[in-house]
Amino acid sequence: MKITIIASGSGGNATLFASRGTRVLVDAGVGPRVLEQCLSAAAAGGADGRLLPDAIVITHAHADHVGVAARYNKKHKIPIYASEATARAAELGDPERVRAFSSREPFAVGALTFLPTPLPHDAAQVALVVDDGARRAALVTDLGEVPPGLLEHVAGCDVVMLESNYDAGLLEAGPYPQHLKRRIRSARGHLANAQACELLAALPGGTHTVALMHLSEVNNRPELALDAARDALVGRRTRLVAAPPRGPLVLDAAAPPAPPPGAARSSLGPPAPPRQLGLFTGI
Repeated sequence: MKITIIASGSGGNATLFASRGTRVLVDAGVGPRVLEQCLSAAAAGGADGRLLPDAIVITHAHADHVGVAARYNKKHKIPIYASEATARAAELGDPERVRAFSSREPFAVGALTFLPTPLPHDAAQVALVVDDGARRAALVTDLGEVPPGLLEHVAGCDVVMLESNYDAGLLEAGPYPQHLKRRIRSARGHLANAQACELLAALPGGTHTVALMHLSEVNNRPELALDAARDALVGRRTRLVAAPPRGPLVLDAAAPPAPPPGAARSSLGPPAPPRQLGLFTGI
């Protein structure tokens, strides 16, 4: 399974999962032109040259995740999968091509099986484990706290993509109004670096790659999130990267990304690839 992080942040979110001839885009917060540019740059189009996905799965109804789903649906005739609550809340295009799924039941799109579980957020949100029969990857963003059962849900995944949105000290000292700070800190807001690290420290063995997602440009710094996560993962042979606001960042669920020649060694084990330290827009 190849995973291409196309965008991650309040300016837009999109991640492509590809395996055995199936390509599914999770979230549609970027337009087709950006998508095609990123996939071309990542050489993710495949031998047949197709760049657009076979289907789109939406995690929740916020604009930075669902933004252009209806356009993909109407113009490119791409089916849209969304939870029952998201399908009611968002404009997804032609209802004949909208597939509603239960937030607790697995569903298949071609060669990929998606296993959702609800997350606490101020919109109906799901975490997704994606399984191609050989490898598993988890995408967990936009949550205010780690709910019971989430650790078990992502256990055994080869790749874990986890929100590490804000540093508590930077948020408290930052320019946001108090009501927005309260919203971010709340159980229905976003995940702090420290909260992400608690989950990572408890993560069972088997995960070879962790990607930190949805960093805040205002309330976080990539080096803070990476250093905290590195401490949580100390002693493990785990690759750690921070996803940029615009990719592509390509991850291979079958193996850790190969480091370039001369890369410095990481305290987590084998040589580490260059950090992806792009800052994120918005929250």
